Order: sequence, then C-alpha cells, then structure tokens
Amino acid sequence: MANDTIIKMAEVRKVYDTGKVKVEALKGIDLDVKKGEMVAIVGPSGSGKSTLMNLLGCLDTASSGVYELGGENVAGVSRDQLAEIRNRRVGFVFQNFNLLPHISAQENVEMPMLFGGKSPKERRARAAELLTRVGLGERLDHKPTELSGGQMQRVAIARSLAMDPDIVLADEPTGNLDSTSGSDIMSIFTDLWKQGRTLVIITHDPALAKRASRVVEVRDGRITADHAGAA
Repeated sequence: MANDTIIKMAEVRKVYDTGKVKVEALKGIDLDVKKGEMVAIVGPSGSGKSTLMNLLGCLDTASSGVYELGGENVAGVSRDQLAEIRNRRVGFVFQNFNLLPHISAQENVEMPMLFGGKSPKERRARAAELLTRVGLGERLDHKPTELSGGQMQRVAIARSLAMDPDIVLADEPTGNLDSTSGSDIMSIFTDLWKQGRTLVIITHDPALAKRASRVVEVRDGRITADHAGAA
C-alpha cells in the first residue's frame, strides 16, 4: 500500500442478517483515500452512507472484503482491538455533538486522551490548545448546556483532534445548525484540510460537499461516482 494512502477498501460488503431476511447494505465498495484529502460522501437516505461511515470509523466490521486504516488491517479484529484502533486512529464529529453535558468543554476534549493514557497535565494543555484553535479559548470551563449549537460542534471538532488521529470522520456535522453556524463549521473543516488533515465527511449538505476536494456518491450500496470537488 502506498505510504500516502490512509484508507484502503477493496470489495467491502456488509450484510445484515435479521434471521428471516438478509439485507446487503454495501455491495462491493472499493475506496482509497490519500493523506490530506477532504472527501465528502453523499447519497440519498438508505444508500449505504451510514453503514459505510460505521465501517470507516471502526464502529462495525465488514462482512467480507479488505479494510486497511493507516496500513493496519481492520477486518476480522476483536471488539477490543477495534475500540483501540478507533480511539487511536479516528476522530469523530457527530450531528448531535455527543458531548457529555455535565462536564466542561475542556473535560469533554480530554476524554479521548483519558482513554489513550495521557497524563493529566498533557490532557489539560492539549485540550486548552485545541479549544483555542477552534475559537473557544474563553469557554474552557463552560458546559455544553451553556454553549450554542455551533459552539458545541466546535468542542466536538476539538475533541476529534485530541489523539492526533489519522482521519477525522464527520457525520452530518452541519445537520443541526443554522446556516451561519454551519458555514462557520465548514470553514473550520476547510482550515483543517489546508493544514494537512485528512477528513471524510458524510453529508446531505450540498454547500459542505462543494467545499471538499473530492466527492464520492453512494447509491444502493455502491459507489456510483467519484470526482473532484470544487475545493
């Protein structure tokens, strides 16, 4: 595998077996993502986008096929191994933020580092640095309930970078935001990409997809188009 290839999927299939019926959600996905790309994955509801995101983020494993993340074979590993790979290699940004409501912004950003074995001093310094980078240096002690939706998503972005992951995986990151906050979040993603980050963004938002360097279209469990974005 080329050194600059972060994600390599070959003939990846995912079948859900309910006992009475088998549903093939992904039907042979071939996808390579190189370091420093900002890839938008788009498609209608039921297309397989969410299933693909779960596999890319090591939240689930494929039924068959090859998936290598940062040169590491993810197929067939145990749940514990999958969790360790996920914490080390993937930073997540979700539509619903997924922040812990009763702790501060800084403590939320520290959480992946807590599981990653970083010292308290390292965690505090890294979290403060990341929150400052996303424009929340004055909000370190604020709890999510004291922040706007756009600010909560900034905390989530800072948290996604805590372990310096191979990829940042965002699932509909502007879906719960007003247009102004959504535009601000898109600008942060663009800045991260320009700084060399590898981003994979699942989105229904055409404006966000246009900001990507590459757009991958998924329909009926297959990639139907893969082309350069407007970025």
